[in-house]
Amino acid sequence: MDIQFHDFVGFAGVALIVGTYFLSQVGKMEVTRPAYPALNGAGALLILFSLTHTFNAASFVIELFWLAISAIGLVRALRRRMK
Repeated sequence: MDIQFHDFVGFAGVALIVGTYFLSQVGKMEVTRPAYPALNGAGALLILFSLTHTFNAASFVIELFWLAISAIGLVRALRRRMK
């Protein structure tokens, strides 16, 4: 198996998403704060980048949804912070 740069980028995205989810589950990260959706969105973007080199339609669709949901969460968190 030949691992390329885009694979490492995708793995970094997976680490961000799984890491933030883990931290939220053990009480170390508040899901209502901007960092949570921002890191999830960044992870989705990194995975989407890796998919531009090794395309998988189902993975592409789920990451688009993950990115959109993260964007909604980030906007809500930032609005909440401004109040």
